[in-house]
Amino acid sequence: MASGEHAPVFEIGLRVYYEDTDASGVVYHANYLRYCERARTEWLDSLGLDHRTLADTHGIAFTLADMSMRFVQPARLDDRLAVSLQIAQRTRARVVFAQQIRRADDLLIQGQFTVACVNIANFRPCRLPDALF
Repeated sequence: MASGEHAPVFEIGLRVYYEDTDASGVVYHANYLRYCERARTEWLDSLGLDHRTLADTHGIAFTLADMSMRFVQPARLDDRLAVSLQIAQRTRARVVFAQQIRRADDLLIQGQFTVACVNIANFRPCRLPDALF
């Protein structure tokens, strides 16, 4: 896939639990980051890979290099959410994910996350493994 092409969307569902919310029953803002990370982890798993295997087999890990989020509407206690991702860009050592969190047809969160591939031994950028794409 060339840089700038968009891969098919991957999506997971989740429910908002009491522990995810603040005193007003609204999802605490930091939890949206967790939801997006969870979707990226599940996407990786859907490819037959996981963080532990990549570390043990390839000596690599992923680190968040940059992110931006736009908060459109809040999620609330007991909401059923869909967290999606799409590859917006890929280079030799990083992937930019476009992610959304929705409640039914309502867009709640829109974000972009740049994830860098690093060598675990020295934490320097390294090439993404071919098996990943």
